[in-house]
Amino acid sequence: MTELAFDRLVLASGNKGKLAELQQMLGEHVTVLPQSEFLSEEAEETGLTFIENAILKARHAARASGLPALADDSGLAVDALGGAPGIYSARYADGAGDAANNAKLLEALRDIPDAERGARFISVLALLRHADDPTPIICQGEWHGRILHAPSGEHGFGYDPLFWVPETNCASAELPAAQKNRLSHRGKAMAQLRKQLGLA
Repeated sequence: MTELAFDRLVLASGNKGKLAELQQMLGEHVTVLPQSEFLSEEAEETGLTFIENAILKARHAARASGLPALADDSGLAVDALGGAPGIYSARYADGAGDAANNAKLLEALRDIPDAERGARFISVLALLRHADDPTPIICQGEWHGRILHAPSGEHGFGYDPLFWVPETNCASAELPAAQKNRLSHRGKAMAQLRKQLGLA
């Protein structure tokens, strides 16, 4: 277990939904600052895995801010698409946004029956104590479900309206934020991180 040696960190993300979720999960122990307070350009995600991209983003934010940095790299892996969109989830429709990403996914799965629409959300958190930290803390969570044929629900962001959650019998976007944060891939990764930091 790592002792919590800081009371502020920068979150390496420009995604407002992700920022809100991670602030809720960590905010009572640490002041979470958005990277927009320190830099105008996000890190280039040139890695080929969620882990590589999370470390790239955290290192970029730590260097710009001089603070410990937390990055989340996450995405949706669809069985019928060989794990796509994967690390390219946010850019699946060439950066055109959530609605375009969802529309592209629905089109790709248009003729796929329910039994073959299995999918999982993946989240990797990387915490760097400083920009040159050689031993980042890495935590990973997965959330299994399937892809719906049409969006459902008004909450969440990204692919939440298309992600059916078997244990709640509804879409991720229909869950209250607190319940989603307990069940989700990001929630599971954060639970591991909190334990490593002695906050669990």
